[in-house]
Amino acid sequence: MTRKKPVRTRGKLSLSKYFQKFNEGENVAVTIEKSVSFNFPVRLQGRTGKITGKRGKAYTVKIKDQAKEKSFIMEPIHLKKISVEK
Repeated sequence: MTRKKPVRTRGKLSLSKYFQKFNEGENVAVTIEKSVSFNFPVRLQGRTGKITGKRGKAYTVKIKDQAKEKSFIMEPIHLKKISVEK
């Protein structure tokens, strides 16, 4: 994982990503937005999880970390909606 954003996108925020809405039970992937500070481990980059609730402007995401299921609180700018085929 790179530590910096590409030069052309540095300092830019996608407002549509910042204000996106999720429903409980939706599947999401963690994509760290480097221009916004985050307080969760970098090892979560690219992991997938399920939305379990909302806390203020952030969402609680249940992610399987190693062998345990853990719950993380993340802002929507770090999340990307995905579809899971059954």
